[in-house]
Amino acid sequence: MLYLWIKALHVIAIIAWMAGMLYLPRLFVYHCQAPKGSPQSELLKLMERRLLKVIMNPAMIAAWILGLILAWYGGFLTAPWLHAKLGLVIVMSGVHGYYAGAVRRFAEDRNTLSERTWRFLNEVPTVLLIGIVLLVILKPF
Repeated sequence: MLYLWIKALHVIAIIAWMAGMLYLPRLFVYHCQAPKGSPQSELLKLMERRLLKVIMNPAMIAAWILGLILAWYGGFLTAPWLHAKLGLVIVMSGVHGYYAGAVRRFAEDRNTLSERTWRFLNEVPTVLLIGIVLLVILKPF
């Protein structure tokens, strides 16, 4: 029963993390459109910081810890599909880190990326998520 509770909490953490990973770059798109120093820009800075610190960071940490516990208790540590999944989760964590740096750059009015680039970067977590879900559900190898 404990395994199922851990799995449920892991899924909840993933949903929260992914919600942030999909929403934060959308905020960056809007932030690119806002004049520096405007009330809209200042509000977006606040929203971006809170999303990262209150939702995304704790959710990512919980997803990692709970996922590793599940892999250990489930006996999956030697499974090739898990290694592939962990590779994608590491890339997702790297994207998270890149977004965290972008929050800092936007806060300092130092963003150099275009609205179009942020629209493209908004799709990266979706592609990674699809790969991760397929590996977990199908366990193809």
